[in-house]
Amino acid sequence: MFKVISCLSGRTVLSGQSYCCRPSLAKLHLAGGALCQKSALKYPPTNLPEMPPCKFSPQEYKGMSKERMMEIRRQNCNPMTMKVTYYKKPVFIHKGRMQWLWDVDGRRYLDLFAGVATVSVGHCHPKVTAAAEKQLKDLWHTTNIYVYPALHEYCEKLASYLPDPLKVVYLTNSGSEANDLAMLMARLYTGNYDIITFRGSYHGGSPQTMGLTSNAAYKYPIANGLGCTNTMCPDVFRGPWGGNHCRDSPIQTIRQCSCAEGQCMANEQYIRQLQETLVTSVPSRIAAFFGEPIQGVGGAVQYPKNYLKEAYKLVRERGGVCIADEVQTGFGRTGTHFWGFQGHDVIPDMVTMAKGIGNGFPMGAVVTTPEIAASFAKGVHFNTFGGNPVACAVGSSVLDVIKEDGTQKISLDVGTYLMTELAKLRDKYEVIGDVRGKGLQIGVEMVKDKASRDPLPPEAMSEIFEDVKDMGVLLGKGGLYGQIFRIKPPMCITMEDADFFLAVFDKSIHNYMEKQ
Repeated sequence: MFKVISCLSGRTVLSGQSYCCRPSLAKLHLAGGALCQKSALKYPPTNLPEMPPCKFSPQEYKGMSKERMMEIRRQNCNPMTMKVTYYKKPVFIHKGRMQWLWDVDGRRYLDLFAGVATVSVGHCHPKVTAAAEKQLKDLWHTTNIYVYPALHEYCEKLASYLPDPLKVVYLTNSGSEANDLAMLMARLYTGNYDIITFRGSYHGGSPQTMGLTSNAAYKYPIANGLGCTNTMCPDVFRGPWGGNHCRDSPIQTIRQCSCAEGQCMANEQYIRQLQETLVTSVPSRIAAFFGEPIQGVGGAVQYPKNYLKEAYKLVRERGGVCIADEVQTGFGRTGTHFWGFQGHDVIPDMVTMAKGIGNGFPMGAVVTTPEIAASFAKGVHFNTFGGNPVACAVGSSVLDVIKEDGTQKISLDVGTYLMTELAKLRDKYEVIGDVRGKGLQIGVEMVKDKASRDPLPPEAMSEIFEDVKDMGVLLGKGGLYGQIFRIKPPMCITMEDADFFLAVFDKSIHNYMEKQ
């Protein structure tokens, strides 16, 4: 059994058995990461999870009050800002450093969501910050009607990370913009119009990309994204077919499978669904197929092995190009490869990217082939801020840091450890239905029970979500029903951080189950 101990700061910590936590890390902690003084407690607890220490200490916050911020948020920020505010008691973020965030009260949090899978190498990474500062002193802005070093150095460097023939770079300001541009390029190059995506996908919120996005929460009752068709997502946990050997993941589903070696009946069934979409819902010639190597907003959904390879073949037979949306899976996050598509043994015709490309700096890109780029040059495409000197300097530094800090290897090692230990919690608790992902692109799907696989209700998700936050960890949520916890931290977290989260998550599920 766990006991709840309140430190002098009012922070809640845990005692008792820690299901996954390494014994060496079982210590009492304060919000700031400092150890509580044992003499402050009448009965000093033992075997408690410790928030790993952090050498960085932010200056005391002396800015706007929380009440005033919320007043402005309600009155002057767009209404959607209030709608998407996480937590019943919002987190007022003041400072970030690597995998850590501090609120205005000085409380420290382990950030396992990275600003929606965006902070790739760490909040305010000193090398990336220095690169931005240096460029700001030289040249803030000009456009690519002029020739300036930062643009060309970055385009060459980014292209070197992609296989032939993906060597032509278009720089944008966001992932939605990158996907919007890829849609236009695909239609112009092929001379066709229709584009296919997966149900449950998210590819942006612009009027065009809204059609690619297949989730009712992001739709508006207006004509948008014409020519976009959604096909069944090959989700081997929630979908009609799936087994325990389907995924390219260290953790498989709990669904039983009778497939012979090298055969996947689930894959065959999902491919048949795509074939049916091709013969019923679109013309005989199509423009493109969009697919995230692992769904992001959809909840780290993974497809059967070889699915994308067979899907690409079907699409190309119908005149379409294949587009890999690497907005969340790129830049080493999956651990085994730099790009998510490489884990599927395919080479797309276009790759779109954003988020981790700039470690939080607003930028994105489309990388494609010289042939497709040549067809797009029939008109004038111009982007005032795409390729901005500061953006290019930041992006270039991010690529350097990924290599120097070994973040891809961290993603593989820490991510695999996290999933392996989370799978033990899945086996322990009836409400954890699935654990999946690669590297630090992880989803934990919560269910009413494993037999039905029905989603855990929103109020239950919120209760666990809030409890985890109160113990010092920030997660994300996703899935069509908001039933999936998304774990996509900065790729600088440590095994100690992972152990702390595992102990906190174990405790939060334990708390929830005790109330049932």
